Amino acid sequence: MMEVYKNVEGSTALRKLDKIEKGCWINLENPSENELSLIEKQLNIIPGFLRDPLDEEERPRIDIEDNQILIIVDIPHTSQSEKKNKIKFETIPMGIIITDDCFITVCLRSNHILDPFRYNKVKELYTFKKTRFTFQILFSIAKDFLKDLRNIDKETAETEKSLYKSMKNEELYVLLELQKGLVFFTTSLKSNEIVMEKLLRGKHIKMYEEDEDLLEDVIIENKQAIEMANIYSSILSGTMDAFASIISNNLNVVMKILTSVTIVMAIPTMVSSFFGMNVPIPFFGDHNFGFLYILLGSIVLCIFAVSIMSKKKMF
Repeated sequence: MMEVYKNVEGSTALRKLDKIEKGCWINLENPSENELSLIEKQLNIIPGFLRDPLDEEERPRIDIEDNQILIIVDIPHTSQSEKKNKIKFETIPMGIIITDDCFITVCLRSNHILDPFRYNKVKELYTFKKTRFTFQILFSIAKDFLKDLRNIDKETAETEKSLYKSMKNEELYVLLELQKGLVFFTTSLKSNEIVMEKLLRGKHIKMYEEDEDLLEDVIIENKQAIEMANIYSSILSGTMDAFASIISNNLNVVMKILTSVTIVMAIPTMVSSFFGMNVPIPFFGDHNFGFLYILLGSIVLCIFAVSIMSKKKMF
């Protein structure tokens, strides 16, 4: 999908265009080969600049060639997990290409990072102010990481509630999926930080004083996200170890109860076995209520066994 936006003259509001104009913003989400070829020919974009961000394994970096700047950063991405309809957290690369005429964003999948920009929810947005636009996007990425980290914390808390009484591994699988998401987030945030530090040194992109202040704010938000990801990852690792022991303990409790019940049920079976032998039955052989007395005796022995086991906390 390809979308072209540009500021309405004399305003910060964006309007959608049908064709590419100077000073516009071109947003590419999962673009087709025809769209990529069109951009390359019309704007003389270096082919690798458009296709590198479409590789899921591409790492954050900065490239400069022929007055064109490519900035690749990782962004958070959520999808539906197979485990109990939970959300899967991961990261994907997004490319920002700055040319003399246009500002281009390219990503393999649809994402929510750019929605505030597309729907005119960002103040002081100018598509022709490419440096500031870049830092505004980076700021939005950092805030989206923080939002997803809070969502991971909520998912962890919900899973913990069901783990207290659980004897299965499904909840641990959910926590493992969340931990993998935190590892992806931590790695991506640290890589993004390296890119931002390079931008702050001012060797790759021209900055004004207000742009530098905005980039510093972005770096602060990114550092906060890194700290949150590290904290949540440490907590989650400890939680998984603790709840693995809890699940094992819950299973042991059930096995202890089942063993106790088996012992109690064995008493009447043993008594009835004695009186069921093909020999003369003592005490109650000719008694009309012999069976009732034997049954009552078995019950008394069961109650006695239960009382002893209860004192030993086997129930």
